[in-house]
Amino acid sequence: MSSAASTRTQVTRLLLQLAIAGGLLTLLVFGQSVQAPAPGQRRPVLVELFTSEGCSDCPPADALLARLDATQFVPGADAIVLSEHVTYWNHEGWNDPFSMPAMDERQQDYGRRFRLQGSYTPQVVVDGAFQAVGNSTAAVAQAVAQATEAPKEPLAIENAHWADGAAEFTVRGATGGAAALMVALAANETRSEVAGGENAGRTLHHVAVVRVLKDFGAGATDGRTLRLSSRSLARGDEAAGSVRLVAFLVDRKTGQVLAVAEQTLDRAP
Repeated sequence: MSSAASTRTQVTRLLLQLAIAGGLLTLLVFGQSVQAPAPGQRRPVLVELFTSEGCSDCPPADALLARLDATQFVPGADAIVLSEHVTYWNHEGWNDPFSMPAMDERQQDYGRRFRLQGSYTPQVVVDGAFQAVGNSTAAVAQAVAQATEAPKEPLAIENAHWADGAAEFTVRGATGGAAALMVALAANETRSEVAGGENAGRTLHHVAVVRVLKDFGAGATDGRTLRLSSRSLARGDEAAGSVRLVAFLVDRKTGQVLAVAEQTLDRAP
């Protein structure tokens, strides 16, 4: 194992030990808390899980994300989830087929914003403003609940359809300021028979697995036609069925998510 890989592993173990001892990691927030959603209403919240099939602590986090997605157990929150697989566990004997360097870079950016000592898995980031250990139900629920206190700008995905191996769609919402439109194309559900590494012999299931994430920049919520494709969706169980299209506005200065919307697309066989 390289010294860099050893350092990452040590950081991961240390952070998880601290989380177990303390119950949860400190939750950090950019901006001010404001009025919570009215009773009976749910506010959309983006929940990103940084995970890896090479990490033995990650399957419980994958299951927790799936449960949050299916049951929406946090009052007042409409949790829109994304599973983002990192590459830095691939040296441990299993190459995660869903891992992407872009997810490493995204997590590293969050680490700098949260002033963490390093990247670790499983990590949940909520609305770009809160972070928590991803396999702690209490910590994740608290982060999601806190995120519902911040208002969201309106955002809508329109005219979405699958054509020629890509999602075509328009997005309408706030267009001013420094907010950038980010759009993810995610496999709805996936499974893997893991043959090596810390999870050898296990069958792992994931939801909303990001296969491509694109920054469309500011001003792209004016209704223009947008297109997003991913060759990665041609593999195995991703080759058919539905995909998730998740659009969100990000404040470039703070990294905070200002608006988020989701739509599921069926693909022709």
